[in-house]
Amino acid sequence: MQGARLNAFELRQDRFDTTLISDTAVGYILSHEYVNKVIVGADRITRTGHLFNKIGTYQIAVLAKKHEVPFYTAAPYSTIDPTTDWEKVVVEERGVEDVVKVGRKRIAPKGIVVLNPAFDMTPPDLIDAIITDKGVLRAPYEESITGIVQRTLAKS
Repeated sequence: MQGARLNAFELRQDRFDTTLISDTAVGYILSHEYVNKVIVGADRITRTGHLFNKIGTYQIAVLAKKHEVPFYTAAPYSTIDPTTDWEKVVVEERGVEDVVKVGRKRIAPKGIVVLNPAFDMTPPDLIDAIITDKGVLRAPYEESITGIVQRTLAKS
């Protein structure tokens, strides 16, 4: 529910035209051409361009590709992790309470097994560009990310 609580608030504060939708409406929205591009944030971007972000980002990227809607990530340069291989990134598992309850009311049966990953990985072939405060990066991402890291280190 971060989108409803935080992102929607920030976008409205910055006077963006904002419409809040449920996660499960993404396919409908993209298939009906209600948007012409998708821009998501990032928690981590590896040197190969693999994007780690809040759970659901991958499915949005897949649906954007299917409907030929450009998919971008916008994140500060500090989000780039030039040393960790994407296969070694550990995805945090969140608590069961987030899934089995709404507020204090339990909505799922007791004893149900819950899988609640906090993040997912979007592969670079689904990303049209990575927008950073140091420039816009395009595929092949390993080259463009290595280049921006080297230029940034040379300036420091």
